[in-house]
Amino acid sequence: MPIRPRSILMAVAFCGGALVAASPALAEDGPTLTLTVKDHKFDQAQPKAVANKPFTIIVKNLDQTPMEFESKSLRVEKIIKGGAEASFKIRALAPGKYKFEDEFHDKTAKGELVVE
Repeated sequence: MPIRPRSILMAVAFCGGALVAASPALAEDGPTLTLTVKDHKFDQAQPKAVANKPFTIIVKNLDQTPMEFESKSLRVEKIIKGGAEASFKIRALAPGKYKFEDEFHDKTAKGELVVE
């Protein structure tokens, strides 16, 4: 069955509409929380976030060795190379405390996100 130009035009129009519709959602992602790891320790042991609002966490690994940022309660887990960073979109959270750690160095690199 041949592809008709009208079908392609409709598909392009639909994709374009979806991109425009997605733009406002990106603006509502909320603030960014940056955590830095140096000497296998987080710079903030108890960072804070606002309850019921989505936000982004950026983890910067300033060490030369890899780390594994992990939080079961935040539903994130990622290996971050030495000298690299990673970002995580976090859903709106209820008030509470959410533990996180560098699983490779879990004796020294631990923290707890406080959501109020």
